[in-house]
Amino acid sequence: MKERSRDWYRQAENDYSWAVDTVKAGKFAQACFICQQVADKSLKAVAYRRGSDLVKSHSVLEIARSLKINGEIETIGKRLDLYYISTRYPDAFPTGAPFEYYTKEQADEALIFAQKILAFAAEALGEG
Repeated sequence: MKERSRDWYRQAENDYSWAVDTVKAGKFAQACFICQQVADKSLKAVAYRRGSDLVKSHSVLEIARSLKINGEIETIGKRLDLYYISTRYPDAFPTGAPFEYYTKEQADEALIFAQKILAFAAEALGEG
């Protein structure tokens, strides 16, 4: 089976660019979700590089734990995982649509977090 870590990393980079554009467009809930996906894909790239060919979770925290990565990456994962469902589904909140709940500050922070995990993955993959 072909090793796919570089493909996952490149997609994470492209998604990060999408997240930046989404923040500029004022779509903060969507940007937060995309940043969670950037982190998910970045860590999956690391997992594939380490020889794990079956990563089923979409939780950044769970992927980090399965890779035995702790510290800042694990903490960031906890924060970004909050954006996986609540940014997209109206039943995540008692009333209103998800986009009404997210701010530019949250989206900016999510971008910083996504960039940190991308940088971690770049180093782990020898991309930097």
